[in-house]
Amino acid sequence: MALSPLQSRLAASLVASCLLLLLYLILSPPNFALAAELPEAWPVVLDGGDLRTAPAARGLPDPTYEPEFSPFDRSIIGRAPPGFTSLTNNEPMPMNVDEGATQRFVFVLPGVSGRQTVEDRLELRDEPPVSTDQSGGAGVGAAEHQEQEQDIVRRQASETVYISANTCQQPQPVDPSKTTMDPPQLTLYVSTSAENQAPGPLADPGSQAMIVFTEGAATYSLTTNREVYIAVHASNVSDVFSGIYNFRVVASTDRYYYSYNAQEGADLIWVSDSQGALLTTHDLPNNTDTEPYVLFAHNKNDRAINGLRYSYCGLQNYAQIATTRNADMVRTSMTRRGGGNRPKQQFLFSGLNSSAEYVGILATDGSRLGKRQTTGTATTVVFNATSFSTKSGHGNCRLIVDLSFCDQVAYSVPSNPTTFGNSTQLAQFYDNFAATMYANFDKSLAQIACEAPSSQRYSLARNCSDCATAYKDWLCSVTIPRCEDFSNNASYLQPRAISQPFPDGKPLDAATLAALNLPNTTAFNSSRNPRIDEVIRPGPYKELLPCDDLCYKLVQNCPAALGFACPLPGQIGFDGHYARHDPSSGLTCNSPGSANFRSESQRAVMSWGLLLVAGAVGLFLI
Repeated sequence: MALSPLQSRLAASLVASCLLLLLYLILSPPNFALAAELPEAWPVVLDGGDLRTAPAARGLPDPTYEPEFSPFDRSIIGRAPPGFTSLTNNEPMPMNVDEGATQRFVFVLPGVSGRQTVEDRLELRDEPPVSTDQSGGAGVGAAEHQEQEQDIVRRQASETVYISANTCQQPQPVDPSKTTMDPPQLTLYVSTSAENQAPGPLADPGSQAMIVFTEGAATYSLTTNREVYIAVHASNVSDVFSGIYNFRVVASTDRYYYSYNAQEGADLIWVSDSQGALLTTHDLPNNTDTEPYVLFAHNKNDRAINGLRYSYCGLQNYAQIATTRNADMVRTSMTRRGGGNRPKQQFLFSGLNSSAEYVGILATDGSRLGKRQTTGTATTVVFNATSFSTKSGHGNCRLIVDLSFCDQVAYSVPSNPTTFGNSTQLAQFYDNFAATMYANFDKSLAQIACEAPSSQRYSLARNCSDCATAYKDWLCSVTIPRCEDFSNNASYLQPRAISQPFPDGKPLDAATLAALNLPNTTAFNSSRNPRIDEVIRPGPYKELLPCDDLCYKLVQNCPAALGFACPLPGQIGFDGHYARHDPSSGLTCNSPGSANFRSESQRAVMSWGLLLVAGAVGLFLI
């Protein structure tokens, strides 16, 4: 049957369409598959594991539901486990804890959010596990390579975490007069085990570290790439105590936020009078005049700081005096007094009890030295305590410091509170007298050819500046005697003014004078400097004599034309006027810059004395 023209065109179009479809299938075959042909779904590999979850676990969330996705840690979710407090890097966390209770914390390493395991990293890098062949061929090298890769990844993922804690408050005795015990110390627990996310006294000891606080402080460090679980536990206290514990805990990836230095030999240099004390650091390592330290002082008879001596915040709360809050009782400043002209920090205390024993505790406050978050260098450190004592209540030995002329003087001198009402007036009296005496010497030294050529000078090894320095050291030590309590029985001390009354009008009793059995001579009945007895009238005291080295240095450094001479031990004029330094007995003679405790490099420093008559320079053995 013949097709009509319309039918012919329709048939031609259909044939062309089929040919185009066939050509498309040949050139670009689609991949179709039935659902029944799908194999088991491959796991989606993300940081930390896969997303496969059992259907039974996919119920409706309850009101306290917290999503637990294994590829994401809690730092992404933004919540700590129930009962835990999150710690931020270098941020102290204050917390109370009752006796018998435990406070728990969790610390996530900064920048570790979503950090995958070693195996996950290798899988994402298309490095499947390598199996070695039995013959030990090329597979062994590949396995070693993979093990090295795993070790590198593991080390890159780990960081050192420094954990530190301070006890700021502890239970106090209900009746201090009925107990000699101190409250028990807190205990720090640390774990990185997934099986022990709640460390404490009831957890497996093998899965955690336990650190008992020492004098209110605890430190612990570890290297990890996991979350760190931390707990602070308070033991039960007896009925003789009441109150709670308060503490601060810090986790840091830089260094310890709180630390303590219990090493011996960190003693401060100190001198004192009956109501005050001057404590000075040793030479500071950096040549700077910035005040780096704070200081706490506390009476030894007060037990309030027992158990808190290494805790910065504990000392802040319980120490009787602190430079950070008692500006009326302590003044701090920088000084370069002493050998070497090196910077030191000094603390001048007032308002202390007479005849009392104290401890001074030096510390650095990291918050005053810079931001840890940016530098990682500022830390709060508490150092070992220094014991010091005040003099008796007679009031005839008073501490003077920061004199204008005799700038190396910083010790107690003969005094009378009714004559000079404050230490500033007393210091001016002594300083002005020494400066006047020095002016006469300066006129004599001006007659020496100090600026002459070296061939015409009095010495090739010394000059007039050396002479002037030696004379000033000697003059200040002689005209400003170093005063000690009359009750001090040290054999190297010289009794002075024993026939005079104390500032309160009471003389030495007959029994004391008889026990001393001292000859009735000027050396015992008066002071070295007559002006002291005429103006100050301190009454009986004992003097730490000037060191003989000061006199010898004066002779060595000055021209012979000035006529200086020194007595030797055993000769007339030495006993009662000079003393020799005995390193085995501590401070046995006085010299500029000397104090009760000195560093090893200063042990040879000592002191001396001299007077002027009618403008002529000469040594008087007084």
